[in-house]
Amino acid sequence: MTWIKICGITNLEDALTAVEAGADALGFVFYEKSPRKIDLETARDIVAKLPERIEKVGVFVNGYGFQPVDMSREVGLTAIQNTIGPDWPNESQSRMVVAIGGFQRPSKLFLAIPASLLLEDAYHLRRLGDSFSHLRRDSAERYPGYDGCFDTFFLDSGTNEQPGGTGRPFDWKKAERIAEEMRASNLKLVVAGGLTAENVGEAMGTLKPWGVDVSSGVEARPGKKDPEKVRAFIAAVRQADKNR
Repeated sequence: MTWIKICGITNLEDALTAVEAGADALGFVFYEKSPRKIDLETARDIVAKLPERIEKVGVFVNGYGFQPVDMSREVGLTAIQNTIGPDWPNESQSRMVVAIGGFQRPSKLFLAIPASLLLEDAYHLRRLGDSFSHLRRDSAERYPGYDGCFDTFFLDSGTNEQPGGTGRPFDWKKAERIAEEMRASNLKLVVAGGLTAENVGEAMGTLKPWGVDVSSGVEARPGKKDPEKVRAFIAAVRQADKNR
C-alpha cells in the first residue's frame, strides 16, 4: 500500500485524527518562515503520545550539519526530511550523515527537492541520481546497519523562495521521466505539493509513487487540519491503491 504522510502537524488533536484515519507518518515543520512551524517542546509532547508504528518526521529546509539531528533526538523523531537546493550535494549533507550514523538507532534521512529544478534540466536529474547512488553506497560502507539513508526522495512544487507548502501541484505528466529514473535507481519516490482527496488518485496513476505527502490539502487553515479532509484524503489514497 502507498505510504501516507500528513505534514504540518501543530497540535495533538490533529495528530491523533491522522493516526486514527490511517496515516503512516506525521510531519513536524521546523522551518522558521512556515505558518506551520512548531516548537521543540510542543512537538516532543505530541510525539510522546503517538504509536510506535507511526513515522515521526522532522521537516527542515537546508538543514545544516548536526542541527537537524540534534533537534530530532530532542523531540524523539524517527526521520529527518531536508529540502535541498541546486547546490546539493554539499558538505552539510555529509556532516548530517556522520551525525545520524553515529547513533545506536539512527533516524532515517529523506530528501526533498522542488520539481522545478529537475523538470527543465536533465543535468540536474542525472546529477541527482548519481549523487544518491554514491551517497547510498558510502553510507552503507560506513554504517552497515544504517537503513533508510538516501533511499527516499520527495518531489514537491516548492521553489527556492517558498520551499514546500505552496498548495499547488506540479506537472505530473512532465515528471514521469523523473519517477522512472527514481524507480530504476531503486529509490522511493514520494509525491507532495497541492495534493487533495480529489486529485491524489490522478497523481498516483501518473507517477506510481511509493508514497504521498499532504499538508495544505487537508487543512481548515494553515496549521490546523480539517478532520473530514484528512479522512477523505486517506480514503482516496486507499481507493487508488485498489484501482492500481
